[in-house]
Amino acid sequence: MKNNAKYICTIIEILGRIYESASCTLNFATPLQLLISTQLAAQSTDKQVNIVTKNLFEKYKSAEDFANTDLSELEKDIKSIGLYKNKSKNIKASCKMIIDNFNGQVPSTMEELLQLPGVGRKTANVVLGDVFGIPGIVVDTHAGRLARRMGLTDKEDPVKVEFELMKIIPKEEWTNFGHRLVYFGRDCCKAQNPKCSECPLAHVCKKINV
Repeated sequence: MKNNAKYICTIIEILGRIYESASCTLNFATPLQLLISTQLAAQSTDKQVNIVTKNLFEKYKSAEDFANTDLSELEKDIKSIGLYKNKSKNIKASCKMIIDNFNGQVPSTMEELLQLPGVGRKTANVVLGDVFGIPGIVVDTHAGRLARRMGLTDKEDPVKVEFELMKIIPKEEWTNFGHRLVYFGRDCCKAQNPKCSECPLAHVCKKINV
């Protein structure tokens, strides 16, 4: 693993300069909308989720709307999203728990968010970072891939990757670093045929086996 401070600072500085305005790529206006969008995004693309939620959030305005809807109707509303049956069940159950246990408000701690059905650390970190301003490192398939490719971890499990990155990335950079990895992975460091000849990190990452 390449975890020396100079190497890490270089990565943070370059990605920060190129993707200074990088932000969450899911469209949302409320904490509940981001929570649901992130639940829908598992094994799906943010682009597809944004297409679905445009109408979904017009129809369902509150946690009560989701909790009280017929499950089959919610399934129909998100059917174009992968794993829609399981996601429908989790969204409905999560909204019921938000009403019953959290006074109708999306909770603002990791411990509380993890109580919600279908919510893992990745979803919780998205909500904490982008709604409540609480730093967190979001590790999805792409972030894990890039972290391993750049030599920042050798772990495969997302939670282990998250905790390793937390040790070497300054806390104030956690949320932005995750967003910038997403942009960088889409633009340059692709899973197949990465654009190494055009990569702004090539001079520090050239020994990484891609």
